[in-house]
Amino acid sequence: MSGNRILSIDNLRVETRTGVLLDDVSIHVDRGEVLGIIGESGAGKSTLALSSIMLFKAGCRPTAGSITLGGQSLMGLGTAELETIRRTKASYVAQSAAASFNPFYRLEDQVTEIPAMAQKLTATQRRRMAIELFEELQLPDPENFGRRYPHQVSGGQLQRAMIAMALINQPDLIIFDEPTTALDVTTQIEVLRLIKKVASTHNCGALYISHDLAVVSQMADRIVVMRNGKMVEQGPTRQLVDNPQTDYARRLVAHQGDGSYATANGSDKTLLDVRNVDVGYGGVAAVKDASIKLGSGSVLALVGESGSGKTTLARSIAGLQPARQGEIRMRDNLLTPLVERRSFDQRRLVQYIHQLPDLALNPRQTIRDVIGRPLSYFHRLRGASAEQRLRELMEAIELPAAYLDRYPASLSGGQKQRVCIARSLAAKPDILICDEITSALDPLVEESIIKLLTRLIKDEGLSILFITHNLGLALRFSHTTAVMQAGRIVEHGDTRAVFEQPQSDYTRSLIQAVPQLREGWLDGFSANAA
Repeated sequence: MSGNRILSIDNLRVETRTGVLLDDVSIHVDRGEVLGIIGESGAGKSTLALSSIMLFKAGCRPTAGSITLGGQSLMGLGTAELETIRRTKASYVAQSAAASFNPFYRLEDQVTEIPAMAQKLTATQRRRMAIELFEELQLPDPENFGRRYPHQVSGGQLQRAMIAMALINQPDLIIFDEPTTALDVTTQIEVLRLIKKVASTHNCGALYISHDLAVVSQMADRIVVMRNGKMVEQGPTRQLVDNPQTDYARRLVAHQGDGSYATANGSDKTLLDVRNVDVGYGGVAAVKDASIKLGSGSVLALVGESGSGKTTLARSIAGLQPARQGEIRMRDNLLTPLVERRSFDQRRLVQYIHQLPDLALNPRQTIRDVIGRPLSYFHRLRGASAEQRLRELMEAIELPAAYLDRYPASLSGGQKQRVCIARSLAAKPDILICDEITSALDPLVEESIIKLLTRLIKDEGLSILFITHNLGLALRFSHTTAVMQAGRIVEHGDTRAVFEQPQSDYTRSLIQAVPQLREGWLDGFSANAA
């Protein structure tokens, strides 16, 4: 064993009453090293990482193997001993900083809470400790930053505050659990740079969990690929990225894309024409003077950071959030701002698919009920004719007809999103508005949904307004792209032209910030930014 070894997990098996979560998994982390753990949801990534500090979900327990942290075996230790180790030797940075901070306490009080309790620090000592970390992590106005409450800072700043909390006890091991998933690409870069710097300067070990191979490739010295609770491949980062040995790892690498563009499709005829639209909430203008066009049989990607107005503009097109001024025309027919004032046919022709299928599907209705409702409402289908159409729709979304009698809870995330697509297709629309519909899905599930939509465009003659913050996905899937910033369309045109010859500084910054598999990309980006 290396003298710098921080963590060793050997032949670990974790079980529940009904199955196995981890099966014969072995990893190690040395001081100053970042180990990336990648895989789909349910692969066992977080279970493995939290096993390093003997944290298991209710009903889970290790049944074989060993866990050694900082030279001390953790198996068999009591609760009090484990709590001491977790306070002093390890830290955890969660995916959602907003959900991890108490909204009722100031940031500096939460960041310094553990050392204050352990070392009985004075208020002055706590404050000085927090300010030093805030300065190191390049947070704005370090002297006063800690006096703010969580809701008073941005998402990126809050994530950096969580990293400060993780560093406060100078741990041997830091677990980063999807720490940038909820961040926009430009904010993500800032946090990634910071994490890489922290692992090096603080001479600790780190586990970095993600489903984004491009991000992990820039952060990790070595990568472990997990699937169904098993370790299917591991090795040095460049070796795994450049020469993956398993089919699953090869698919993950291939998913990152080769920079190819969507094949030309549809006609130049304008189906949807949005002209100078303003949308607001109360006195706040969320969309300002926005104009976009969607061609028949094509995909228009609407991209931009969170809060840029993408969803608000899409909701106004669907009539869910009325525009204050401007026009929305479909086949040159004016659509009234509110959906309830649109004609029966106009409501049918524009269908909206939401980001989170769990919130969009009624858990008390079967899939038959969910998809059958628009068949009944828009087309008056009943009995055998409805049953035939239901089976056709299930075939279209590539799910077995037997699933019609299931409830949403029995389906995976990707399957639920397919049901949402089928429900929209049941109306026989001309336009699908897809609002971040793959953002909560794993890469390979996302790929399957995009393939499904591509086929439906061809088979059903659909046009799609595709809202996303994933520029790589927009590049691969869309024919035209519109970029939003602070409620305004700052660029709109052919996707190839937007990506290869962006006219806006903002568009250029978004494109440059998309993580890549290329060796040294993050270091090069950091140098250029400096």
